[in-house]
Amino acid sequence: MGPLIKATLFLASTTVAAGDYLADLDQAPVINGCTLERNAQCPGADLRGADLSNLDLRMANFQQADLAGATLSHTNLRGANLGGATLDGVTGYRMQATRANLRGASIRNAKLAGTEAEYLFAQGADFTGTDLSGADLDFSRFSGATLAGTTLAFSSFEMAWLPKADLSAANLLGANLQEAKLGLANLADADMSGTRIHFATFEGTHMEGCTACPFDW
Repeated sequence: MGPLIKATLFLASTTVAAGDYLADLDQAPVINGCTLERNAQCPGADLRGADLSNLDLRMANFQQADLAGATLSHTNLRGANLGGATLDGVTGYRMQATRANLRGASIRNAKLAGTEAEYLFAQGADFTGTDLSGADLDFSRFSGATLAGTTLAFSSFEMAWLPKADLSAANLLGANLQEAKLGLANLADADMSGTRIHFATFEGTHMEGCTACPFDW
């Protein structure tokens, strides 16, 4: 067999092998009847403890779904609907949730450090005990949300809306609250050491026991 024929056969077999190796990468995973892909329609789905890391779930509908204990690290949930969903105990390092809907969702004791979630809709959501350190939450809406005992160190809430939000015992070390609206919020026992508060508003905000709060605002 000539060198040219051998080379041609080698390239053909290599291409087939590569195709077989990559074949499964184009198949979206399916868990409990939910096809996990962009624009997925999985309201009320049972995704407890599922590994959803690194998936493209943009614009997916997970309204009222149960994702407790799931892994969402590096997952793209941009524009996704998670209204009323349960995300207690999830791990979502550097999760992307820009313009996502988390209204009324439960995200208690979650690990969401480095989350990118500008323009997040989280009115009435419960983030009790969650780690959002280093998160980008600029322009987001947390009206009436519960962020008690959260870790928000070095996070950014620039121009975010937090009226009546419960930030009691929250760690806001080095956070950015520039132009944030915290009217009637609760900052009791919170730590605001090194927090940037330029042009932020604190009308009627409760600050008893707070460290470095702007008591003279």
